[in-house]
Amino acid sequence: MKIIYEDNHLLVVEKPINVPVQEDSSGDKDLLTLLKEDIKVRYDKPGNVYLGLVHRLDRPVGGAMVFAKTSKAASRLADTLRKQEMQREYVAVLRGVPTKKSAQLVNYLWKDGAKNKVHVVPAKDKRGKKAILTYETQKVNGNSALVKVQLQTGRSHQIRVQFAAIGCPLYGDQKYGQHVNRVGEQIALWSTMIAFPHPTTKEWLTFTSSPPKEQPWQQFF
Repeated sequence: MKIIYEDNHLLVVEKPINVPVQEDSSGDKDLLTLLKEDIKVRYDKPGNVYLGLVHRLDRPVGGAMVFAKTSKAASRLADTLRKQEMQREYVAVLRGVPTKKSAQLVNYLWKDGAKNKVHVVPAKDKRGKKAILTYETQKVNGNSALVKVQLQTGRSHQIRVQFAAIGCPLYGDQKYGQHVNRVGEQIALWSTMIAFPHPTTKEWLTFTSSPPKEQPWQQFF
């Protein structure tokens, strides 16, 4: 795993695709456990290693992700996230081209936990949670588009569901775009930038990551 940045309070890594962030029903080794094991070995630490999960990325998604190495850092980063002071930017390849080059998408999302699937519901539905993102179309290639996405909220499957709702599901997404994607295709969604104030020094930090040089990314980069 690529370590982007590390100090006594933070660990910023490039999350590999298809690795769960934390333990799930699959039983596969998760990123949180792998990083704890790595820290334990690299620093020859006795006992348990603390590493706080600050935010999440879906299992098929790769890119920049931050973890907290102390409970104080975890608490302060969680507060930064709650106040929407953490900037998170993604790129995605869409099956389809949005009618507007740039826009803000606002939906209310409800997660069916039993089926692990998120649905857009009316604003009056009490089960729904408000989801907001802004996007800008970067490039168009035939009936595919590369978009830059900024999240204002962090709902489960948010980017995937909101683009599917406007008729432009993500490349490779069989859950929300099964009518245009083939089984086995990798979801084209990447966390390219994360920025926030350092939990102790308050210095503004920005970290970036680039998608892999393979399809479908290659047609745009």
